[in-house]
Amino acid sequence: MGETDLQLLRASGVESTFAAGQTLIERGQPGSGVFLVLEGDVVVEAPEGTRELGPGAVIGERALLAADGTRTARVRAVTEVRVVAVKREVFDELCAGDAGFAKRIAAASV
Repeated sequence: MGETDLQLLRASGVESTFAAGQTLIERGQPGSGVFLVLEGDVVVEAPEGTRELGPGAVIGERALLAADGTRTARVRAVTEVRVVAVKREVFDELCAGDAGFAKRIAAASV
């Protein structure tokens, strides 16, 4: 996923801030959108392991790309985090408008 995709996500959402320790995504819940991390760090607790991500990371995309639409990981803010939240409907429009967009997002989530 390149800078153009990141700029597209940033322009398509709304900025929000989460305090350190706050949960952004809860495993098992329906996917309502994705987050682009602008500042700060998050920890992703997934079945395949735990990892920290920072600025430029896109989180929550797996649920939007999966058939059942369910969150597969829990994501918490490690530090205060500033993100752009992109709603599912907007994300779906981005994917419909560019056939490669979903593939690039999926490839970046590995």
